[in-house]
Amino acid sequence: MSRIGLKPITVPAGVEVKVADGNVVTAKGPKGTLTKTFHKDMIIKVDGSTVTVERPSEDKLHKSLHGLTRTLVNNMVEGVANGFSKKLEIVGVGYRAQKQGKNLVMNLGFSHQVTFAETDTIKIEVPDPNHIVVSGCDKQEVGQFACEIREKRPPEPYKGKGIRYEGEYIIRKEGKAGKGAKK
Repeated sequence: MSRIGLKPITVPAGVEVKVADGNVVTAKGPKGTLTKTFHKDMIIKVDGSTVTVERPSEDKLHKSLHGLTRTLVNNMVEGVANGFSKKLEIVGVGYRAQKQGKNLVMNLGFSHQVTFAETDTIKIEVPDPNHIVVSGCDKQEVGQFACEIREKRPPEPYKGKGIRYEGEYIIRKEGKAGKGAKK
């Protein structure tokens, strides 16, 4: 039994959820509009300010899709109501980020600057040169964009330099000098 799949989704005020063709869900709210097509077997019902997801049988495929579908619909509703954000930290001497128009420009120790452009759905903020905030209404898209930024200079294990998520713990290694010098 999927405990997550059984929970009803409460739709906050200002958010509108519609189901078309039985499996196309559209959520519209103050942060934007999201549309997603789900598996044809899942039964998605909108009753006033609640959305429920049901499965047609106890088949293994239906059980696995039940909780997933409910979570994805919930993320759509939460995204158009509040939005999602990922915070990144830049650690390292000379490593910094700045916003130039709609572009994020980063100096990461390469011979060139690394540039990322904002999209229609993703917004980038740089509160200070060592922090980046990626925000938008689609949880998957925000996470993917933050991952692509982090990928340009992932944190290394010796000094911890690079781009990391805020609060991420980096496992540190000892260098050559830490092993014990030969006499």
